[in-house]
Amino acid sequence: MPTFIEKRSIRYPFYGLLGVTVVLLIVLFFYNWILSLAGLLLIVVPIYYMFLVDHRQRQEMEEYISTLSYRVKKVGEEALLEMPIGIMLINDEYYIEWTNPYLASSFDEDTLVGRSLYDVADNLIPLIKQEVETEIITLHERKFRVIHKHDERLLYFFDVTEQTEIERQYHNERTVIATIFLDNYDDLTQGMDDQMRGSINNLVTSILNKWAHDNGIFLKRISSERFIAVFNEEILHSLEKGKFAILDDVREMTSKHNVSFTLSIGVGTGVSSLPELGVLAQSSLDLALGRGGDQVAIKLPNGKVKFFGGKTNPIEKRTRVRARVISHALKELISASDKVIIMGHKNPDMDSIGASIGIYKVAQMNQKDAYIVVDMQEIDNGVKRLMEEIRNQESLYSRFIGPEEALEIATDKTLLVVVDTHKPSLVMEERLLNKIDQVVVIDHHRRSEDFITNPLLVYMEPYASSTSELVTEFLEYQPKRAKIEVIEATALLAGIIVDTKSFSLRTGSRTFDAASYLRAHGADTILVQKFLKESIDTYKKRSKLIESVVFYRDGIAIAKGSELEVNDQVIIAQAADMLLSMDGVLASFVIAKRNEGVIGISARSLGNINVQIIMESMQGGGHLTNAATQLTGLTIAETEAKLKQAIDEYFEGSKKE
Repeated sequence: MPTFIEKRSIRYPFYGLLGVTVVLLIVLFFYNWILSLAGLLLIVVPIYYMFLVDHRQRQEMEEYISTLSYRVKKVGEEALLEMPIGIMLINDEYYIEWTNPYLASSFDEDTLVGRSLYDVADNLIPLIKQEVETEIITLHERKFRVIHKHDERLLYFFDVTEQTEIERQYHNERTVIATIFLDNYDDLTQGMDDQMRGSINNLVTSILNKWAHDNGIFLKRISSERFIAVFNEEILHSLEKGKFAILDDVREMTSKHNVSFTLSIGVGTGVSSLPELGVLAQSSLDLALGRGGDQVAIKLPNGKVKFFGGKTNPIEKRTRVRARVISHALKELISASDKVIIMGHKNPDMDSIGASIGIYKVAQMNQKDAYIVVDMQEIDNGVKRLMEEIRNQESLYSRFIGPEEALEIATDKTLLVVVDTHKPSLVMEERLLNKIDQVVVIDHHRRSEDFITNPLLVYMEPYASSTSELVTEFLEYQPKRAKIEVIEATALLAGIIVDTKSFSLRTGSRTFDAASYLRAHGADTILVQKFLKESIDTYKKRSKLIESVVFYRDGIAIAKGSELEVNDQVIIAQAADMLLSMDGVLASFVIAKRNEGVIGISARSLGNINVQIIMESMQGGGHLTNAATQLTGLTIAETEAKLKQAIDEYFEGSKKE
């Protein structure tokens, strides 16, 4: 049956033909009016018939449109009232003006009209005030995706409870791979007989197997010191809540047998590809070991890293073999370059400058030009005294250049050696990192997630007292083409003395070996004392900081400076050191203004409290016993409150473990 549109389209050609016929009849009228009249009568009949048909079709069209309009309106009403989508209209005062029945039933109410959103669903208020277009919220234990139409003051509610539950299950059931490493297995079992070694192996294996069984983890030992664990993200979240108590369990239970094993765990999570998970797990383990071991590192695909544990002081594990291998590798890199540029961190201290001078000497022994990047405006008084002494030796002093000059002389074949830091944000000149492809990193700090990208060679030893100690060992394995000058040996010794607080902290046997080597090459201890002398004003400022000390918890001392007074970083650090020497102090924190808009914190401990973890939670870092951070946009009072919160979280986490 033709549609209305088809019928009307059929009539249009007929009307055209009729018009032509009328014209022909008019012409015929002039020749034969009788014949023309007869033709006109013949035309009137079809015209009348077409008129009747057209009238009937118009009536049918009007009836059809009326019916269709009613049906559309009916469907709209049905959709508005019966579809499983919540609809809500509100006014400017957040009172509900209208809802459809589905939404009212979702609230277990007969009607919501006239009620305030503050009473019915106050979590909708922030969404409306902030003009958020869409967000998932929870109402009466169900999840809704809410779409907000601001101009119409209209809210749509789509129930996504099942969808979010499926997504949650998917994320919770994703595979996680962990690599577990016994940090000091070889060292502790080296002198044991077979029976003792077997007993210790059984103890460690039973502890880990029980942990795996209790948490639903598949565990497989793949070597004497390495395990592989497979579990899911739900189990990982549970382990995170418990702060990976297995670290403490292994350490404490093995210590009862006169040995103290520690674990390092690298976790790969967040991706579905098993090879990628394996790479993330190994990368996380390398990071945990690089930070001293006895901790868990969880590396996420976005590059972020979570750390747990790390509460024990790292045991010295480096060997002279590794130092010799790294020294030879550095020698090869220097020989293949056209020149060497050396830089430490911003506001360089004695260790940074001493290590830089040591690397300069390594380059000189390999007959390569080397330059040390220093901003003379950003050095403390001790380094200034050292530089004044170096000024007397023009051959060495001329090798100190500014950042801009370093950028000018750098070429494609230049080797950049970064000492005493591994963070791009802390180096003397970050543009050098971007310009020079060949980079070597030498540092003694625990590795953080912020790391220089793609270095050729990395030598990070958190067990060392200082970077100057590491560099001193390099000198022993270099060609003896150049004599170590007194000022060079003294600068290296000063770096060691400053970072060990005159051999009282983080000092191992290798530290004394390095000091002995430098002393044998003319290092002047009297000159070191001259560099480290301080003014009366410095002493007064430090004493003023110490005077403000209060105890926050048992053994934790917090001192803070004035909002109006700027203090040098060295003074802040010295105040923290001095507080630590006081009776009853296990950890010290000194807060002071560094410059406009920047607040610095220096943290020290005797080893019972890991100040590194506390400072890392405040965007800082360092060692277990020596750490610091800088915060911007806060007052000293706000910084103190944030520090106390970080301390509380640290201790609460310890209790949970």
